[in-house]
Amino acid sequence: MQVWPGQAYPLGATYDGAGTNFAVFSEAAHRIELCLLHDDGSETAVELRESDAFVRHAYLPGIMPGQRYGFRVHGPYAPERGQRCNSAKLLLDPYARAVSGRIEWGEEVYGYHFGEPHKRNDLDSAPHTMASVVVNPYFDWGDDRLPRTDYHRTVIYEAHVKGLTMMHPALPDELRGTYAALAHPAILEHLTELGVTALELMPVHQFVNDHRLVEMGLNNYWGYNTIGFFAPHNAYASWGDRGQQVLEFKSAVRALHQAGIEVILDVVYNHTAEGNHLGPTLSFRGLDNASYYRLADDPRYYMDTTGTGNSLLMRSPHVLQLIMDSLRYWVTEMHVDGFRFDLAATLARQFHEVDRLSSFFDLVQQDPVVSQVKLIAEPWDVGEGGYQVGNFPPLWTEWNGKYRDTVRDLWRGEPRTLAEFASRLTGSSDLYQDDGRRPLASINFVTCHDGFTLHDLVSYNEKHNQANGEDNRDGESHNRSWNCGAEGETDDPEVLELRMRQMRNFIATLMLSQGVPMLSHGDEFARTQRGNNNAYCQDSELSWVHWPEDGENELLAFTRAMVWLRRDHPVFRRRRFFHGRPVQGTHDELSDIAWFTPEGEEMTQRDWSASQARALTVFLNGNAISEPGPRGERISDDSFLLMFNASPEELEFVVPVNHGRQWEVVVDTARGDGVPPGTGVKVQAGDRLTLVDRSLVVLQRPA
Repeated sequence: MQVWPGQAYPLGATYDGAGTNFAVFSEAAHRIELCLLHDDGSETAVELRESDAFVRHAYLPGIMPGQRYGFRVHGPYAPERGQRCNSAKLLLDPYARAVSGRIEWGEEVYGYHFGEPHKRNDLDSAPHTMASVVVNPYFDWGDDRLPRTDYHRTVIYEAHVKGLTMMHPALPDELRGTYAALAHPAILEHLTELGVTALELMPVHQFVNDHRLVEMGLNNYWGYNTIGFFAPHNAYASWGDRGQQVLEFKSAVRALHQAGIEVILDVVYNHTAEGNHLGPTLSFRGLDNASYYRLADDPRYYMDTTGTGNSLLMRSPHVLQLIMDSLRYWVTEMHVDGFRFDLAATLARQFHEVDRLSSFFDLVQQDPVVSQVKLIAEPWDVGEGGYQVGNFPPLWTEWNGKYRDTVRDLWRGEPRTLAEFASRLTGSSDLYQDDGRRPLASINFVTCHDGFTLHDLVSYNEKHNQANGEDNRDGESHNRSWNCGAEGETDDPEVLELRMRQMRNFIATLMLSQGVPMLSHGDEFARTQRGNNNAYCQDSELSWVHWPEDGENELLAFTRAMVWLRRDHPVFRRRRFFHGRPVQGTHDELSDIAWFTPEGEEMTQRDWSASQARALTVFLNGNAISEPGPRGERISDDSFLLMFNASPEELEFVVPVNHGRQWEVVVDTARGDGVPPGTGVKVQAGDRLTLVDRSLVVLQRPA
């Protein structure tokens, strides 16, 4: 076999049409062997003799796509000094573009012996672990173009590749649960008819099913357990894992783009699947433990701000390079449109505290590729000072946990919520205005993968996670949920009607709020997880989306109508915050927003602070939108009155005077169909409307 010197960059395995360049970083290694794996279980070892800046490299002519490989690192095994090299462990390439196989759990993949954690384990892991794969980078993207949907026009749909597609009746069996299923016309039609503009996929980076879960007969369904930051997860491929998963993922992205839908990836750069000091040796730990991980004062152990056993070392230039290279790869080679960063506060921990000016944010800000896509932070972690909603840099948007909590509190009847609800409804200026951000920095959501589904939010007071095998101890215990009078499934018609009304309330509120709305898959037709609020390990029908038998139901029709109402009216998706006064240059003497009591009187400070107040009317002036259109044109829209009755009793609302003579009811969550636009009744200024308990009405006045 010929071995040429090759290049130290790019890292990973790079196929050029004639052979493959291999490059891997390790400052700890004394010697590194590249192991080419053969189908009969044998391997050919090639020492990487060339080294530049701790990157070992070689070029092998004739090595083609589909070749499986791994690394064996010869170096110090001294856990007391934070060093865990072990040449008996075949290691994944951190830059592998594809991963083949799965882990067969046993002592072989660990660096120590079970029951003797201080004793080095020299059992060969190769027959029991995954392998890296050389990938052909060439793909015909055709005329693929990124949709580049502006944030104010964005509607995000959070989904799981397998969960969304596994039970769709129109999909052939061989496509269910795969990337290819995302490109199927049935899925694309559902998303486009719903009005979705961005599909946010739960983790598709190669992840690992935890040893503990496998022994319990469960799986890591959610996938927040990454081991390969460049590789699409191989279990979601329909036709092979020797690089085919890359082609299949690219094909899905291309099809989604053709439908006008962006692809956002939920990414986990805060930790890896290798866990704590008792975890397996799969890649980073065996390559250079101290360079990749944040170690404790006693370097045998790991700092953990993620709750997973380890945290990546965000002040290491090699970790930062890995993350930035990965992000650029997914944008430039895989054509994704943005990222949602799991536990993003950990990425800001350059030292111990969350640092808003950490190196990671500096690198993202100046990067000409990554800075131009959608960047969404989950702005918290489990470490000290980890709750950072509102504190990310101006380039970023954030999952607004305060929006979720406040909207849930309002509709379940918590006292003293009106003032904060007003802030959340109008884009959370208290969180984002001071640092120059706009309402679009707020990613609004009521439910997501983590916690109750929308159906379960209105059906359960308590979590029911017994199926997870942890005696119901896991998962959030304070869910801000309300079961509407019966815990779980019931045939009580009054309870069922109230639950449907509450679900319509949540969906309507989400679509009427300033910011960027995010729906969780299946909530549009009330999917349930039977009270499980932590279904991370439930790869089963409990978590998969059950599609309506006839493809339609009332909640889906209502959700679709609300999404399109939002998309048709820019007053619900303003790019700038409300002024709370008349806007110069708009030729309208009315304020751009006004707040009224149910009696039609303008809200006073006393009204805002009343402990039992749970109802109000909001006037949105479509003729007072201050921001110009994309070509500098003036934007004008219809005006709207939003009437919220979150109280447990029927209330009369007076249509405010001096804000328009005639209005039409376009939304009424007390009705089964929600009153789709165009079928509502007409009302006059000063008229009285009766809103049933816990309902929402929207009135529209043409411009």
